[in-house]
Amino acid sequence: MSGPADKPVLFVTNHVPPDRVGAFQALHAVQDIELALFGGRLHHATAGVEDPGVPFRRIRQREAHALAASGRHRAVIASSAGRVAVPATYSGARRAGIPFIYWTGIWGQIRTPAHLAAIPLTRAVERRADAVVTYGPHVSAHVAAHGAHNIHVAPQAVDNAFWGAAADRISARTAAGDPRFLALYAGRATPAGKGLDVLLDAWRRSGLGAPDAALVLAGVEPGELPQAPGVVAAGRLDAAELRNFYAAADVLVVPSIPTRDFLEPWALVVNEAMNQLTPIIATDAVGAAAGGLVRDGRTGLVVPAGDAAALAGAIERLCADPTLRARLAAEGARDVAKYDYSAWVQGFSQALASVSADREAC
Repeated sequence: MSGPADKPVLFVTNHVPPDRVGAFQALHAVQDIELALFGGRLHHATAGVEDPGVPFRRIRQREAHALAASGRHRAVIASSAGRVAVPATYSGARRAGIPFIYWTGIWGQIRTPAHLAAIPLTRAVERRADAVVTYGPHVSAHVAAHGAHNIHVAPQAVDNAFWGAAADRISARTAAGDPRFLALYAGRATPAGKGLDVLLDAWRRSGLGAPDAALVLAGVEPGELPQAPGVVAAGRLDAAELRNFYAAADVLVVPSIPTRDFLEPWALVVNEAMNQLTPIIATDAVGAAAGGLVRDGRTGLVVPAGDAAALAGAIERLCADPTLRARLAAEGARDVAKYDYSAWVQGFSQALASVSADREAC
């Protein structure tokens, strides 16, 4: 006769981007999960993978209710994505009488009309969830202020072994014109919340430029932005190519700003770059800074969001001080080692154990 331990955990979310595949596989190995993927808006620079390497099914958002209510699962986890999926999953779990766990990276109020209208529902889910799993302490504080309880942190993680592996820094520096100082941006040109306009303003203010210095924009296509002195649009890069640029860069700049419809939940590029001993400059609107991985003067420099002058000053400071760059890089590499898949899995496992749904305890 089968018992709760023989049933998987249902995990409802929108997409599995490439940088989440390893995390979900690690969680499946420990807890036995089934993904229910409903697509929808992309929140990542890359599209979702076709096959995440764990049991999965494609659903419409409203179908999450029947699936959660089916009695085939010992618990349900739902990400904060999807206007219909979250309440549908919650109500299905309640109908089945199984624990509902809410996973969220939201640490500030998004102010689009749709998000503002959803505040009562979001607050109710935060309060009524049997457990909440967050990206970090910045998110935990946000949901706790709304009455959430039984909160656990699953630290944002990347494949540290891959991102820390040997890289071809020489080819990347050559592609950038072999500058003495190389600053790197890794992301899209849009949305505005990525802060690329602020970074370009800061670069102009810094007075740095070719041939001594270069700002490489990884993920931005040539011609996508107006040309600027010392700015190189590297286009879309595969993971190995991006790793080469992390190894080559003297600093990674993450200039995100809060907007009406965007607040950087984390920025996994920070984890990736730290694995290549790259120091970080981030704004205080970056989740990795608010969540404690980028610490001002310890693992990077943190500047006010939207302040081009402050950002320019931080870039100039690191350009002029290789000793500081080396110290920040070393501390960052030590700290990011703790942000691995096992820590991510432990956060979810602790949440499941707290509601008596951990596979070992069932």
